[in-house]
Amino acid sequence: MLVFLFSSCKKYLRPHAVSCRARLAGCMYTHSASPLLRPVPQPPTITHQSPKDYIVDPRENIIVRCEAKGKPHPSFSWTRNGMHFDVDEDPKVAMKPHSGTLVIDISGGEKAEMYEGVYQCTARNEHGTAVSNNIAIRQSRSPLWSKERNQPIVVQEGVALVLECRPPAGLPPPIVFWMDNNFQKLSQSPRVSQGLNGDLYFSNVVPSDSRSDYICYARFPHTQTIQQKQPITVRVMNMDAINETMAAFLNDTDFFGAEDRRPTFLVPQGTTSSKMVLRGHVLEMECIAEGLPTPEVSWVKVSGELPHNRLSLLNFHKTLRITGVTEADAGQYRCTAKNRLGTIHHTITVNVKAAPYWIMAPNNLVLAPLENGQLICRASGNPKPAISWAMNGVPIHNVPHDPSRRVEDDTIMFTDVQSGSSAVYQCNASNDHGYLLANAFVNVLAEPPRVLTPPNKVYQVIRNKPAILDCSSFGSPLRLGELVVLDGDPYTAHDNGTLEVRTAHSSNSGKYTCVARNSLGISENHVYLEVKEPTRILKQPEYKVVLRNRDVVFECKVTHDSSLMPTVTWLKDDDELPDDERFVVDVDSLTIKDVTESDAGTYTCIMNTTLDQDSASAKLTVVAVLTHDGISPEYPDPPSDLELTDHRSRSVQLTWTPGDDHNSPIKKFLIQYEDALHDHGKWHNLTEVPGTKTTAHLKLSPYVHYSFRVLALNSVGYSEPSQPSQQYKTNPAAPDENPAGVKATGTEHNNLVISWKPMTALQSNGPGLQYKVSWRQKNVDEWLSSTVANVSKFTVSGTPTFVPYEVQVQAVNKHGAGPEPGTVVGYSGEDLPVAAPDNVQVRVVNSTLADVHWDPVSAESLRGHLNGYKIYYWRERSLHKRNPHHSEQQILTFNGNKTHGKLPGLHPYSIYNLNVRVFNGRGDGPASSTKQFKTPEGVPGQPSFLRITKPSLDSLNLEWGPPAHPNGLLTGYTLKYQSVNSTNDLGPVEKLKLPPNETSMTLHNLKYSTRYKFYFSAETVKGQGPSISEEAVTVIDEARPLVPGPVLGNLSSSLGEDGVLISWEYWGSEKNVYVEYIVENSNEDWMKELVNGSQTYVLKGLKEGLAYKVRVVAKGHSDETVHSSEELLVTVPAMASRQVDIATQGWFIGLMCAIALLILVLLIVCFIKRNKGGKYPVKEKEDAHADPEVQPMKEDDCTFGEYSDSEDHKPLKGSRTSSNGTVKRDDSDDSLVDYGDVGDPQFNEDGSFIGQYSGKKERDTAECIESSEAPSPINAMNSFV
Repeated sequence: MLVFLFSSCKKYLRPHAVSCRARLAGCMYTHSASPLLRPVPQPPTITHQSPKDYIVDPRENIIVRCEAKGKPHPSFSWTRNGMHFDVDEDPKVAMKPHSGTLVIDISGGEKAEMYEGVYQCTARNEHGTAVSNNIAIRQSRSPLWSKERNQPIVVQEGVALVLECRPPAGLPPPIVFWMDNNFQKLSQSPRVSQGLNGDLYFSNVVPSDSRSDYICYARFPHTQTIQQKQPITVRVMNMDAINETMAAFLNDTDFFGAEDRRPTFLVPQGTTSSKMVLRGHVLEMECIAEGLPTPEVSWVKVSGELPHNRLSLLNFHKTLRITGVTEADAGQYRCTAKNRLGTIHHTITVNVKAAPYWIMAPNNLVLAPLENGQLICRASGNPKPAISWAMNGVPIHNVPHDPSRRVEDDTIMFTDVQSGSSAVYQCNASNDHGYLLANAFVNVLAEPPRVLTPPNKVYQVIRNKPAILDCSSFGSPLRLGELVVLDGDPYTAHDNGTLEVRTAHSSNSGKYTCVARNSLGISENHVYLEVKEPTRILKQPEYKVVLRNRDVVFECKVTHDSSLMPTVTWLKDDDELPDDERFVVDVDSLTIKDVTESDAGTYTCIMNTTLDQDSASAKLTVVAVLTHDGISPEYPDPPSDLELTDHRSRSVQLTWTPGDDHNSPIKKFLIQYEDALHDHGKWHNLTEVPGTKTTAHLKLSPYVHYSFRVLALNSVGYSEPSQPSQQYKTNPAAPDENPAGVKATGTEHNNLVISWKPMTALQSNGPGLQYKVSWRQKNVDEWLSSTVANVSKFTVSGTPTFVPYEVQVQAVNKHGAGPEPGTVVGYSGEDLPVAAPDNVQVRVVNSTLADVHWDPVSAESLRGHLNGYKIYYWRERSLHKRNPHHSEQQILTFNGNKTHGKLPGLHPYSIYNLNVRVFNGRGDGPASSTKQFKTPEGVPGQPSFLRITKPSLDSLNLEWGPPAHPNGLLTGYTLKYQSVNSTNDLGPVEKLKLPPNETSMTLHNLKYSTRYKFYFSAETVKGQGPSISEEAVTVIDEARPLVPGPVLGNLSSSLGEDGVLISWEYWGSEKNVYVEYIVENSNEDWMKELVNGSQTYVLKGLKEGLAYKVRVVAKGHSDETVHSSEELLVTVPAMASRQVDIATQGWFIGLMCAIALLILVLLIVCFIKRNKGGKYPVKEKEDAHADPEVQPMKEDDCTFGEYSDSEDHKPLKGSRTSSNGTVKRDDSDDSLVDYGDVGDPQFNEDGSFIGQYSGKKERDTAECIESSEAPSPINAMNSFV
């Protein structure tokens, strides 16, 4: 027997064995569920946490993540602003089970800012304490623009101009962009551009810059809202017009004029400036210059080369951006602005600082008692970060002295560590720009060796290939044994715990044993190596030339190992075979019947086994005929001597001389052309002629520079192209056709967008191609028209809502117009429907299905194309409970003109509400009146649990829980059980009926030492639900249970707020079970607590800072100990004293109530005095007309208050407060898709602009949808931000 001894930690034994062992300990913890491996104790480790800077949306619940692992599983606590944060005191704050993640519910109207602060999570178990980063929670903010009145700006042509944006400071900062009143992006150029601060810079103004709608917008990304600045009016004085006027009076010209001038910088000021940027961030520098003519900007790095792989020049080279900044990017950068009158420079000195970053983060350590190790925490930054250490969350200088631990700057040295000294250490590296926090545990373990590789694993390898045999192991301490290690030819012993057979032969097959040992024991494992024969293709497919319509066979015979079954795969041209019954694949051949020219190509045979493969290829050529001597034909030679004759405006004659056909007659000639004027270098197919002809009459298009070439085709394929003919130019003419694909649709409720497919240069027939767009309302005589160029759509504004229009698009060039265009009918834009479906009726079909009917909405109130109807429905509550269920609203969509639909997947025995809405291409209409209905009872769900306890000679105790989904009123339970013998044969079924109010029973008169299988189900009036099954065994005698090994095990502990939770497993029959505990190293008697019938108990009143020994014992009738568990050491950490919460003190509550009562009395008195006057001061009347942005919605007509004056903030045109449109589907057996059509409307429920921007909406306003406002074109917004 071959023996080898390796460990995956061998290469780490000197000096890194401990860190490797830490990784293996983590692996052991991960695999602790295996019944063969006892879980390894492990201090806590933070696995997931929220970001350090956590900006939350004020409309969503706040979720602060904190996840950790450890053995035993850690408990969690939180601090806020350095103080203990009691989660139980605030009903809006909850912690997820088995997790430290906080969920703060602000859906009830609470303000997110109440929960702002710095949070830190702590995860602890008996082996240590890990802490998270400081998580700073801040609410995102989108403040309004300050009030302002923008006076018109009048400037002289040619001067520089800066339009300030100055958006309100939000959190995070807003994204700024400039648009006009029609939500079209303002055109930018080297002359006009937006700076990094959002201002709009004009290097020089021209008359076309005059306009009254320069509007700066600020988009706040977290709240998905947009604020707009008051429009700015710019008027540019045209100097030419002024000169002409003055010349008429003064007999002179050029009295005024815009003088050319050399560049000067608008941003930055002066000749030098400096900028600081952090390592890894993005560096952005800008230089915006003014002058006439417009200056050009360029960049150089004075102190080195620009990093071209990370550099981009933006904003017409005015902005220099460098991503992933490093220290090498520090230095001086010079921007240069120049025009024909001069040059100006500005130098920017860039300083690169750095927040701390890891050079070597501390790694977890697993040490055996009396071993040595070290934690290294090495970080860099600018300035150099300071390193500080903590142990279990307490600064290292405040913890008790440990002679085995020595702290030296960024290193902690451990010497001769002792059992029980496991802990979690925190390293903090910080400077002016940030900090890093790392947790690393030191786990002191004494563990016998374990081989982690699965036992009896079989490795298979192909002969002459390398084989790798794995032997991963773990132990503490870890020491190599003294057995002989296989090494040397043909074996290689790797440091990662594997044995490599460099070249495997049949003689290497067999059983291999690996052994690991230390001072606590020895472990071994067996693996097997099987060396297989390789797969080889003996007879490869051969090159074939075959006549068309004949059969061809490719052979592919293989030899392989008898234990491996190969599979054959055939490919054609490296792709799958065509799906054609003519291709027949056999075990060792491929047959192609009735071959055609398309079957020609390369065929590949691939033989695969689970270990290897082999392949071979052959080419197939298909020909029409073979020569008399059997020689196969070849590709023809290209034609030659191309000549153009009979020149006309729309045609020409082409002749040529054929080339050699190489034993296969020419079938046809392909004539191609090149248009050197419009598409130089690209050849297009023009026409084909039979192979017997050498002349072609070609029809041509106007305004094309033609060149022609000819290709010949025989049975083998196409020849190479001929040499091009001489160029032939046709004269321009009016277009012969008009654009295709004309459509007319509306994108807004008051516009009509006419679109078409642009014509190609070949279709234009001449220069100056334009499109004449005409439109009129249907049944109106007068046409309106406009001529456009270089576009494929035209927008008609100010149209009525959803009105039919007739449109035409005609092509025009400099030589005339195209033919009379056809007329296309389309509709102007849709608006939201204004009516809800009437007469909504609900018929309950069964406990999970309802049928809904409604009357259709009239065409006049639809205001658009009918897309369908939507049923909004939600579960209010179960009939078992009085409190609301708060189920998520669901939507079922029915496309088309349907007036009924089915609601599947309902919960039985529940109250539901629903309403129906019609929707068009714009969005949903108002909701119908809400209908309420009840679902009847159904069969119940499975009982929540079934436990079988207290086994005896002839009885078993059964405990159960009612179904989580009773789906009605329970009428009882059904218990069925039967015996199971040693051959798994089932005995007769016994059946019992049990009342619904019972949760336990004892089953008597059973056979001793017999296995029973139980089936337990609940019933309602609708029938019996699914059953839950369990198995149990009666004992052989009362003295011992029928379980192998110890009857007490898996003893563990975890620290909670109320005390220490002790958990165990017990399989015995004794009724008196106690938890006993004593202070470690104490001579006092064991204290005990009776815990009959339970397998968990909370020990309360343990003193902080002490260690206790805990065990679980089972006692007999004479109070003698029958069974006892292993002793467990539990350490109660010293906790910081809690501060008294003044808000819970009785005297404070009484004082607050008295103050509230006094304030109420004062308010009543003030109100009485106020109403005696009868008149109000002017100031109060002014306040009554407050800023429209903060006026509430009117309750009587569901409209917003009127806009007051031009000084107030104008909200974004067409914007509205969005409603909650989040839809989640309940889990159910029925699919909504089976009953309703899936739709994807263009707009959300209310069709609002903000609703388009955000997937999260603030409140339901189903009854108050305002449809008269003009929605904003969100597509235009999204294209610019």
